[in-house]
Amino acid sequence: MKLPQRAYLTEVGPRDGLQNEAQPVPTATKIELCERLLAAGVRQLEATSFVSPKWVPQMADAADVMAAVGRRPKVRISVLTPNRKGFDAALASGADEVVIFGAASEAFSMRNINCSIAESIERFAPVAAAARENGIRLRAAVSVAFGCPYQGEVPIADVVDVAKRMRDLGCDEIGIADTIGVGTASHVQHVFDSVLREIELDQVSAHFHDTYGQAVANVLASLQCGIYRFDSSIAGLGGCPYAKGATGNVATEDVVYLLHGLGIETGLDLDALVDTGQWISMQLGRASASRAGNAIAARKRAKAEAAA
Repeated sequence: MKLPQRAYLTEVGPRDGLQNEAQPVPTATKIELCERLLAAGVRQLEATSFVSPKWVPQMADAADVMAAVGRRPKVRISVLTPNRKGFDAALASGADEVVIFGAASEAFSMRNINCSIAESIERFAPVAAAARENGIRLRAAVSVAFGCPYQGEVPIADVVDVAKRMRDLGCDEIGIADTIGVGTASHVQHVFDSVLREIELDQVSAHFHDTYGQAVANVLASLQCGIYRFDSSIAGLGGCPYAKGATGNVATEDVVYLLHGLGIETGLDLDALVDTGQWISMQLGRASASRAGNAIAARKRAKAEAAA
């Protein structure tokens, strides 16, 4: 089984993970989360999003978060920017990368952003042009690529079509996302085999949710296709407001445990990530969703108690 020697993780917990929290998360907590993740070796951090506070009130403090997070060499801080207004705010904040998103399902596109797939791509054209003009990296997410809560099955040809449109916009990276967590290893490999016939490997990444407990298996299936870029969320934070029952993103701790077990380099400190996952879960008043994180934390507590 030939696997990549190194994998690159984009940590999306501070943005995709926290955006759906029902209770306001203090700005200071968000900033500390970002700093803890960077201290654990995260080099690609999705910190926040510049969107209307009317639609995503949890991200209303985006400028404050960006102003406070310390910048480090070789670290990329990204933000979600659905339109030109959001891009301008991201530019002013010093973002290194902006993120746009489009659905592979017409039904999801209409429910999520109230326009067709073609219209959504048109809306992103000014953002893509501005990113090029300002030398800012542009990343795209193709949502519901493995199944849609409204449409059901999503044809692979539709996923490939949206990925090609994102490539033609000038996106540097295109993430293929299992937004509702219904993908299986076989399906994942079929999708990526098809996508990689049209898009260069270096431009493709994967984004999995763990609704059916398949996310780690799907990461492995992606690795077997050659994929080496993944999104993950500390403590498995996140969900999807337009997909009832969809649980959080695949936990960073679980992905790193898998990768290190396979001998794949990540540059990440697993112990520090576990501590961070336990800390943010405590701040939110619930248990971490990371199986590896909880097991390692329990082992550390038992060792400390035995030594006391």
